[in-house]
Amino acid sequence: MTFKQLETIFWVVQLGGFAHAANKMHTTQSAVSKRVQELEALFETPLFDRSLRSARLTEKGEEMFLLAKRLLEQRDAAVEQFQRPEVMERHVRIGVTELTAMTWLPRLVGAIQAKYPRVIIEPYVEVSVMLRDKLLADEIDLMIVPDVFNEQRFLSKRVGVVENVWMCKPGLVGQPHRLRMHELAAHRLLTQDGRSGTGQLYNRWFRSIGVNHENTLFSNSVVAIIGLTVSGMGISYLPKKCLAPMVDSGALQELTVIPALPLATYAAIWKSDRKSTLISSIATLAQEKCDFRRMFQTG
Repeated sequence: MTFKQLETIFWVVQLGGFAHAANKMHTTQSAVSKRVQELEALFETPLFDRSLRSARLTEKGEEMFLLAKRLLEQRDAAVEQFQRPEVMERHVRIGVTELTAMTWLPRLVGAIQAKYPRVIIEPYVEVSVMLRDKLLADEIDLMIVPDVFNEQRFLSKRVGVVENVWMCKPGLVGQPHRLRMHELAAHRLLTQDGRSGTGQLYNRWFRSIGVNHENTLFSNSVVAIIGLTVSGMGISYLPKKCLAPMVDSGALQELTVIPALPLATYAAIWKSDRKSTLISSIATLAQEKCDFRRMFQTG
């Protein structure tokens, strides 16, 4: 039994088919089929149910997949422990939310490439709940999201905080003055729903202070919410520092609302059963490079 055979079983299952696995492993579909057949011959048992059109595992195939996953993880951990950073080769899939992608993600990728020049980074930009599901399904290796998931299956490192404030089109609420949360009910709110980590954080907070706004428009795109806010469609909570230039230019107006929104803490999160020094090191780099103060950072 070889690691190539184990990798083949792993990727066929992860990607849902022999053709996808062949593409991932930069080989042919016939080579993938041959490796599977070699394992089946070695253990004298079918690993896939060939009566179905999809790559469906048999009961023994399920056992082989779990074994392959465990052995590959142990191999990767051993290689990381003894290999020098400059020669380490891996693909690392990092999931981030839109705000991180719009601010400091390029700085993080640059720092990873400087320390691990042969590691290939594959970024995924999604809402927090989708990234959590991808992490649990081993479709990504690490996610950087608002720290709202209290899961024992995860390890995490706090990377930074975002100060969000209420903003609107200048003049939408009349003369600037201190507002209380219930006064915002006279206007449409532009917010994120429960699929967003920030949406979860603030929706919980609204409930904790007894606030319920019915006139709400939901979007999980930060860019869309900024655009709707600038156009005067409503009031939204937006990151204070990175949108300061838009406030200074008169495109947005910052409102003083009592009580103030709580800070949104962001964390680098990965699965606790993945003993990877590389992933832990990338989380530390995220702590060092996290900077939500400026949009579209390049260095």
